[in-house]
Amino acid sequence: MKEKEIQQVRDFNRYYTSIIGVLDQHYLNSPFSLPEGRVLFELHHHQPCSASDLIEAARMDKGYLSRVLKSFQKKGIVTRKQSKVDGRAFQLMLTLKGEKEFDKLNIASRDLVNSLLGPLSARDISALISHMNGIKSILNKTKGVKNNSDE
Repeated sequence: MKEKEIQQVRDFNRYYTSIIGVLDQHYLNSPFSLPEGRVLFELHHHQPCSASDLIEAARMDKGYLSRVLKSFQKKGIVTRKQSKVDGRAFQLMLTLKGEKEFDKLNIASRDLVNSLLGPLSARDISALISHMNGIKSILNKTKGVKNNSDE
């Protein structure tokens, strides 16, 4: 690949991550980092689930996920119960506090997207979504690409 194209992709990545606040210490002005927010999202949508399920869904390092889950347990955000099917495994679920934290983060995320799209015309929004789907479609052709298309 040509250096110019590589730089253009990297420039877009920096631009987009800046717009959505990916590099902020606390994602969406919450007490959570982006990876922690992702774990909340995946838990909410896949619970009850195992840590292995979360690793696959979030495509997150096992050790890092373990640290996040331990932190969440200490904060009363996540509970784990022994599986009735396999006594060696545990099922993870958000507590009521965890669901409330997810709801706050989800609302903040929707508000951010709404603020980004608000000034745009319906035609621009349609074009943006079409281009985003095109990017996903093209990148899905790449071997080993992380596809998190549920978001």
